[in-house]
Amino acid sequence: MRKITGSLFQSLDGVIQAPGGPEEDQTGFTQGGWTFPYFDASLDGPMGKLLGGTYELLLGRRTYEIFAAYWPHNGDQPIGATFNAVRKHVVTSSDRALGWTNSQRLVGDPVAAVTRLKESDGPDLLIQGSSMLYPALLPAGLVDRIVLITFPVMLGRGKRWYADDPSAARTWTLVEQAHSPRGVHVATFARDGAVQTGSFATKPPSPDERALRQRQAAGDW
Repeated sequence: MRKITGSLFQSLDGVIQAPGGPEEDQTGFTQGGWTFPYFDASLDGPMGKLLGGTYELLLGRRTYEIFAAYWPHNGDQPIGATFNAVRKHVVTSSDRALGWTNSQRLVGDPVAAVTRLKESDGPDLLIQGSSMLYPALLPAGLVDRIVLITFPVMLGRGKRWYADDPSAARTWTLVEQAHSPRGVHVATFARDGAVQTGSFATKPPSPDERALRQRQAAGDW
């Protein structure tokens, strides 16, 4: 069975929209290109490890269109040569033609389609961007690893990669991490198990705590 890794450039407040440049997303987001000031040679190793090796891309339709408009014309860059060559699996309900070389559409329910792909023979799968995939794939347990590249910036608004969905609750184990001098944190997490909870309380609740809990339960808080 193939493994699926999700790779995300995120701000401190979880925004992943248009990290590469101001013109990447023309939907009203005004902070495009927010990762650029933080890239330096210290990230070559972690990014090379992420984007090197053998894999196929798993993309949402909007990320696919952004990539398909850019990378075929920038194949002289190492990542461009790789992205152009590998197979691209696109989760989309649109019937718009997929003109980028080696692209194929995943039809039907996204969870069912990605499950079939995951169970098929072939290289592991790498998600780039594609914020709309995670709210469906995470609750279904289809993402095996997440690589979070976190930049020391807060954007305040923009597309985030997670949804308010309790069915996505689970723990993740830190596999490896790296830091850049400018504060970029690259952390790889492997999917683990159910969320475990506990309490730091060492004494029975005080009368004030019991009263507060009653008000919370009643919605008067």
